Amino acid sequence: MAGSFFSFFFLLYLLIFSSTYVKSNEEGYISLAISNKGLNFVKQFLVEIAETSLVPLDLPKIKKSKHIPIIGTVHMVLSNITINNIHVISSTVKTGDTGIVFSVSGAYANMTMNWEYEYSNWWLPVPITDNGDASIQVEGMDVGISFNLTNHQGSLMLSPLDCGCSVKDISIKLDGGASWLYQGLFDAFEGRLTSAVENAISKKLREGIVKLDSLLQSLPKEIPIRNIAVLNVTFVGDPQFRDSSLILSINGLISAKDAYAAPPYHHLEHLLASLAHLFASDSLKDPTSMLTISVHEKVLLSASSVYYDANKMHWIVDKVPEQSLLNTAGWRFIIPQLYRQYPNDDMNLNVSIYSPPHLKIKEHQIDLTVHADVVLSVLNSGEVTPVACFSTAVSGSASPWISNNNLGGSIGLDEFSLSLKWSKIGNLHVNLVRSQLVLMSTALRTVILPYINLKLSRGYPLPTFHGYMLQNAEILCSDSWIKVCSDVAPVEQLSIS
Repeated sequence: MAGSFFSFFFLLYLLIFSSTYVKSNEEGYISLAISNKGLNFVKQFLVEIAETSLVPLDLPKIKKSKHIPIIGTVHMVLSNITINNIHVISSTVKTGDTGIVFSVSGAYANMTMNWEYEYSNWWLPVPITDNGDASIQVEGMDVGISFNLTNHQGSLMLSPLDCGCSVKDISIKLDGGASWLYQGLFDAFEGRLTSAVENAISKKLREGIVKLDSLLQSLPKEIPIRNIAVLNVTFVGDPQFRDSSLILSINGLISAKDAYAAPPYHHLEHLLASLAHLFASDSLKDPTSMLTISVHEKVLLSASSVYYDANKMHWIVDKVPEQSLLNTAGWRFIIPQLYRQYPNDDMNLNVSIYSPPHLKIKEHQIDLTVHADVVLSVLNSGEVTPVACFSTAVSGSASPWISNNNLGGSIGLDEFSLSLKWSKIGNLHVNLVRSQLVLMSTALRTVILPYINLKLSRGYPLPTFHGYMLQNAEILCSDSWIKVCSDVAPVEQLSIS
């Protein structure tokens, strides 16, 4: 009984913060929605990635010839043209009917290049050449990207709709040689350089979208949970784009692991490193949060069934706060024959759930009903001797909470019934069984549940995702759903605050 409640909370923790997938059907039982606040967080994160991943960016060599009276034709070449860094000043991200639009305005970039020129004429004995290097300042750079997300056989497909870059101003400063003399000649390259920058950045961004799409397609459809089960992470339906959020739905049900072959994880880890904060739910209860995660009770029921079938709902209780209750001396007035046969011997309770626990999510709480056999055993001279077995039915409610980035909760007992299944210490009369019922109910309320609630009150740390963690999270229970509303922040920021 006690262990079943504890196992339930462990499963709840596991399910909410291991979100991923098995074979798709028509319903999604875990939904993820990212609010505008969350999209802005993602945007800022992607901007930081773009500022470093786009550079250094090499541009093709540029050649130009210009005829100058008296001097003749001058051949000029720009080579080793490299964008060394990009700085984004302002950016926005929006969701629309067709997809996501990401735009950057007023960015600037720094570039370097080598230059050289050559000219000759009939009156010159040898061609005249010169060379040097140059620094280039790019200002007023605007970038726009729009793309769509669709469901392709249970995976997300990323399709670019439009991608472009425009540059308002570019200035060239020559160094080396007689650069002061030829500065005006190379200013004529500004138009060619502007086009080269716009084309190179647009091409690089399109390549990035193609790579990200390939990464999404390679994600596994099943994620193992320990060595027992797999979580079905196939996407169900197309993503929904709303004015205030992006909504994703996945199957989310848990099934037995069977002969599961673990997928390669380097792709998944790479994605989490870039998009670890993309978690949310299908209707934001708290629009000020970056995201909401919604888990349907059928996910918990599927986990309950799988863990039951895997024989994981079995516990030995041999330590409780009131340890005297696990000694025959504590039972001498309830079961005298037990104390007579085994005076002052320690005992344990062997708890076995004999049907999958039933879960029902209601407003502000989760109702749980568990049927278990409890075998009372005596530890006598190093041997474990089962002496009696009681069949129990326990119903209670759990109230989960999140505080200081820990998942915890409390459990209350609603009803408890007990009947004798077998006995090796003689017949137990009805009145004695009733006394046992009172004793077990009292033990549950005063010993076992407080012990479990003490552990739950300490909470279990929420996992980090490649340097990011949930912040100011709140867990809500509503009709058939558990919802987690949260922001995301770097782990370093959380440790300081």
